[in-house]
Amino acid sequence: MRTAEILQLIQQNKVRLIDCRFLDFPGTLQHCTYTASQLTEASFEEGFGFDGSSIRGWQAINESDMLIVPVPETAVLDPFYDEPTLSIICDIKDPVTKKTYSRDPRSIARKAEAYLVDSGIADTAYFGPELEFFVFDHVRFDQSINRAVYEVHSREGQWESGRDRPDNFGRQLGTQQGYFPCPPSDTLQGLRNEMVHAMTAMGLDVECHHHEVATGGQCEIDLRYQDLLTMADQTMRYKYVVKQCAARHGQTATFMPKPLHGDNGSGMHTHFSLWKDDHNLFAGKHYAGLSDIALHAIAGILHHAPALLAFTNPTTNSYKRLIPGFEAPVHPTYSSRNRSAAIRIPVYNPRPETKRLEFRCPDPSANPYLAFAAILMAALDGIQRKLDPGDPIDQDVSSLPQEQLDTIGTFPLGLHDALNRLEADHDFLLKGNVFTPDVVQGWIRYKRETEIRPLDERPHPYEFCMYFDA
Repeated sequence: MRTAEILQLIQQNKVRLIDCRFLDFPGTLQHCTYTASQLTEASFEEGFGFDGSSIRGWQAINESDMLIVPVPETAVLDPFYDEPTLSIICDIKDPVTKKTYSRDPRSIARKAEAYLVDSGIADTAYFGPELEFFVFDHVRFDQSINRAVYEVHSREGQWESGRDRPDNFGRQLGTQQGYFPCPPSDTLQGLRNEMVHAMTAMGLDVECHHHEVATGGQCEIDLRYQDLLTMADQTMRYKYVVKQCAARHGQTATFMPKPLHGDNGSGMHTHFSLWKDDHNLFAGKHYAGLSDIALHAIAGILHHAPALLAFTNPTTNSYKRLIPGFEAPVHPTYSSRNRSAAIRIPVYNPRPETKRLEFRCPDPSANPYLAFAAILMAALDGIQRKLDPGDPIDQDVSSLPQEQLDTIGTFPLGLHDALNRLEADHDFLLKGNVFTPDVVQGWIRYKRETEIRPLDERPHPYEFCMYFDA
């Protein structure tokens, strides 16, 4: 949509407010709302000023002035506000140099796409993430000097089956038994329908939705694949819609990877392919119908996976999902059809245009701009260096003998380990100035200082179970 068309859309729909949005460094949606009269053609060049030092992981207070610059093609009407409101995604720029801010996640995704074209390998990287999330009826948590508590409730939760209450009809879903049940056991069908309608209204191309494996309200809504930047934009809006719809129903949605102990966590299985001149470069005659380029891409992703996880699985909670027994990958392997592998090659359809890789490690706590860009850069490094992924492993990885698992290796056991791996292996991200040293080091420092250290300093409730009688 061009700027003139946006101004016409504002008049036709009597839009009164403009909601400018962007993702902060960790990946939380931020916004500032302007009256419609403030948006002019000049706004798409000059932007609006804001305090960058108040955004997590960004500017110092002595250089806090920044610009949010609306991106015309992202403008859509927001279905959630009472007042007619235009939602528009923004780029972040320096007001002095007018250059794109290096720590703006969206700018990193855009640079990754430009580097792909400059490499000559492909002209488009398609991404199709499968975001999973939980919908809870009630949540409480607290941390103070003398207590730490969290508690979640869901009408579907297996733990609710014994409660003496009028609305308990015994339809709760068992642990790891939530995949594809029909209503009334699936109590969230109507809510997901509403989410799909809202996503469609905001320009997202939705394929399907369903209940996921875990008890307690785990859901998935799948989007049709898009180019990297478009899909990152849509992922941002996807999470916004999910949370808004849940709130409208007096419920709450979370993309926290592992909110329930002993049941499946929420992943963001990411489908990925490279195309050039409308031709899928991953289709070929090798294993599972893959090309040489696809095998090199697999090798690049697996080779850099320990460092990649610092972006694709960026929370301390992420690594409570990456454990054996819950359909989450633990070892750097690839396979056809095999969901215990870190990279799966789907074989639902033999047509060359459907050939793709599914990287199963990422989770929905990731900043999509950074995660997709990092995956692309790892794959390109594998292609450029012609890395060999080795042999596929087609059996259940968890059933392999320990001596074989030892030769395969494991993923980082926690965020601290992943950040160490990123610190040691990030040159592939710096190619084409896609990720700058400042971004990589800033990410590592932010995660260590604001997430890992505060958690390490606090007693954990389970430590009382283990050590109180020491």
